[in-house]
Amino acid sequence: MVMQKTQGYLAGQLLIAMPQMQDPRFARSVVYLCAHSAEGAMGLVVNRLLDGISFPELLEQLGIEATGRCDQIRVHLGGPVEGGRGFVLHSTDYMHESSMIVEGGVALSATVDVLRAIALGGGPRNSLLALGYAGWGAGQLDAEIRENVWLNAPADDRLLFGKDLDAKWESAIHKLGIDFAALSVDAGHA
Repeated sequence: MVMQKTQGYLAGQLLIAMPQMQDPRFARSVVYLCAHSAEGAMGLVVNRLLDGISFPELLEQLGIEATGRCDQIRVHLGGPVEGGRGFVLHSTDYMHESSMIVEGGVALSATVDVLRAIALGGGPRNSLLALGYAGWGAGQLDAEIRENVWLNAPADDRLLFGKDLDAKWESAIHKLGIDFAALSVDAGHA
């Protein structure tokens, strides 16, 4: 069993969808929890790309000039809530007055300033750009965890910022020392 963070809240942790996840928006997903409290939770899916828009196209829509480096940056589908809202999960070597430190060396920014810095090559060392987010109301995520819908694991740079999105789900499960083929689809309570 994975130990939960202080007071039962999991901000700064990864949520890993169990194999029996029924919601196709979250099947085999890995979500980084940016916030988790009695009021609810907010996170970003870190292993799905958003089809239909590239980083240079997004910058053009925002009136920011794209550089050659911009072609390498991918736009992720952060979740099904507010798909037009952008977030950058990033290392704390870049901070803006509106950046929020989530946990350790990970921060979250939601302004065009971070996008401009990334486009110019002066942004954070590690970053993940996402449109939309995953959100849960008060007690909703806690209930889903009790129902065996999610596992949680410590986050690391490779799982957050790594480029091999297809491997993140299995890698996150293996990080817990679990063989995903052996995971039970039935919820159990001790």
